[in-house]
Amino acid sequence: MMDTSSSRESGPRAIIRTQRVLADDWGVLTKYELSYRRSDGGWQDMTRETYDRGHGAVVLPYNVERATVVLTRQFRLPAFVTGHDDDLIEACAGLLDARDPETAIRKEAEEETGLTLGKIEKIGEFYMSPGSVTERLHFFVAPYTGTVETGASRGVYQEGEDIKVIETTLEEALSMVEDGRIIDAKTVMLIQHLALRILRGRTG
Repeated sequence: MMDTSSSRESGPRAIIRTQRVLADDWGVLTKYELSYRRSDGGWQDMTRETYDRGHGAVVLPYNVERATVVLTRQFRLPAFVTGHDDDLIEACAGLLDARDPETAIRKEAEEETGLTLGKIEKIGEFYMSPGSVTERLHFFVAPYTGTVETGASRGVYQEGEDIKVIETTLEEALSMVEDGRIIDAKTVMLIQHLALRILRGRTG
């Protein structure tokens, strides 16, 4: 069994000596100078930056009878500027914006996919890029029924959203992960989580 206990002495893990906001537009980029107490008790000075855009939620809608899931496809600038020309295929997600996670993700699902979700089940909260991004994502799965309107553009125009809805089988979604068509981490996690649940007979 892995030992996750810490041998550090009691006291602060780090001391923030200075902080300065470098940018405050779509999100807040802050530069920190800090002293960090290492596991051996010694102190090390360092400079780091964090990007704060608030916390978020993500959901993977699924239909057990049809063995399908609903995903979205949209343009993502960070992927584009690092050489990924295609839109990203993702699970429906959005920022909380002072809402509780379930309320936020229900509204995002309706805006992005047109779906009214059934009972939402939370599976956890995870940091996706803790080396630099402060965002913590609340992960959900939820059943859906009815017809999915695929192909039409959805999302909030004023926010630059141009979202296409995809309904596909869970088996095909897993294949898309394997062959690299899906490269978004939160989406990979949810697809694999749902596949394991079905394998274990826990989703119905």
